[in-house]
Amino acid sequence: QVQLVESGGGLVHTGGSLRLSCAASRRIRDYWVVGWFRQAPGREREGVSSIITTDGRTYYTDSVKGRFTISRDIANNAVYLQMDNLKPEDTAVYYCASTSKPIFLYELDPSLYDYWGQGTQVTVSS
Repeated sequence: QVQLVESGGGLVHTGGSLRLSCAASRRIRDYWVVGWFRQAPGREREGVSSIITTDGRTYYTDSVKGRFTISRDIANNAVYLQMDNLKPEDTAVYYCASTSKPIFLYELDPSLYDYWGQGTQVTVSS
């Protein structure tokens, strides 16, 4: 059973920073891509960023480009999302997910991802 566990969420003011962690129960290189998604109340889950586990190539949606940084730690089977200059519209539950399907980095479609964490709440106050 694959497990992904997110941590690092919290409450920050506009302009603040948070670092989310996604710990995997198996080697992250066993997956092709790990992605970060978020879901705000009343809205659909949307992809934020993704990383190819083997070579570290990354992708960001336009709304977070230049503010968020995704990275991976192969030795510790973890993926991180550094979030800087946070805005109130970043408020959501953040999920990490993984897939072994040969998808492209920009294919941040939740239906393409097989394994999901339980989510961590990020709240940005204005």
